[in-house]
Amino acid sequence: MANRFILNETSYHGAGAIQSISEEVIGRGYKKAFVCSDPDLVKFGVTQKVLDVLEKANLDYELYSNIKPNPTIENVQTGVAAYKKSGADYLIAIGGGSSMDTSKAIGIIINNPEFEDVRSLEGVAPTKNKSVPILAVPTTAGTAAEVTINYVITDAEKNRKMVCVDPKDIPVIAFVDPDMMSSMPKGLTAATGMDALTHAIEGYITAGAWELSDMFHIKAIEIIAKNLRGAVENTPEGREGMALGQYVAGMGFSNVGLGIVHSMAHPLGALYDTPHGVANAIILPTVMEYNADATGEKYRDIAKAMGVEGTEKMTQEEYRKAAVDAVKKLAEDVGIPKDLKDIVKKEDIPFLAQSAYDDACRPGNPKETSVEDITKLYESLI
Repeated sequence: MANRFILNETSYHGAGAIQSISEEVIGRGYKKAFVCSDPDLVKFGVTQKVLDVLEKANLDYELYSNIKPNPTIENVQTGVAAYKKSGADYLIAIGGGSSMDTSKAIGIIINNPEFEDVRSLEGVAPTKNKSVPILAVPTTAGTAAEVTINYVITDAEKNRKMVCVDPKDIPVIAFVDPDMMSSMPKGLTAATGMDALTHAIEGYITAGAWELSDMFHIKAIEIIAKNLRGAVENTPEGREGMALGQYVAGMGFSNVGLGIVHSMAHPLGALYDTPHGVANAIILPTVMEYNADATGEKYRDIAKAMGVEGTEKMTQEEYRKAAVDAVKKLAEDVGIPKDLKDIVKKEDIPFLAQSAYDDACRPGNPKETSVEDITKLYESLI
């Protein structure tokens, strides 16, 4: 079977990348933008940096900010209605995964109205038409939603997250500008950065991994390990490194899938509104230990990319432990909690475990798993 790889048509990287938005919009003949950005980014003037570029070029737009941190079906449906009224012909998504995911769902539904219930988009939906064109401007270094074919929408009625996978939703252009990320607080920088590391590590060991995706993931691990601590301290070098590292991870995992770290993190976001990056970061080392015996020599590569020295002389047991320990140390250094004791209620574990097993990311795990296995993993973390 042939391996498929999908990326943006175009991407801009580096400080000042957003200045190229007006050139691209004019060159492509777009008329009016429907700008999706979350309320906090609007409040603190981050969104305005992009609006300034549009205004300077006399480009028309309408702003939509009814977006929650874990965007819901309602956020998408009100966005679809607002888009229809706006007269826009393209989208600009400004923010983290929440803004990107909302934009993707809106863009798909506008051109595929038979999916307006949103729930029918879960999994790999048989959409016929490409999304409305999306220009993506990430403000967090973590989700890489600007280069992926995935998006996640919360079904608030059922307390679950729906993972949607659709090659037709990928943004046409990504503007990965570290200046747009400089206002992120330490906690969010740490959480989104560990989300990016989880993408890279899960993508490297996932069942669908192959040489092309491996190339992106191992480089992403190296870049993230080298730059996340600096990004948390808001150094320019750290911010720029993480902006690139998370994007490189996205180039890989979008095309090969993830595993049960994400499967276990998704229900925590749906049930408790736990920040996705925090959930991933806490769960990652435990699942790495669980998956170790199904990963061949890949943990040696991970340990080396994390900066561990002497991996070539280590036994299999030693380099597997070294890889896990390096991830634990990075998480500790950037202030991630060590367990789920303050998040998970024991009586919720059966629901969480079944939700994680049913999650679209679970089949990508390198090791066959079960509801019972996932139950034990949750229990070990509280």
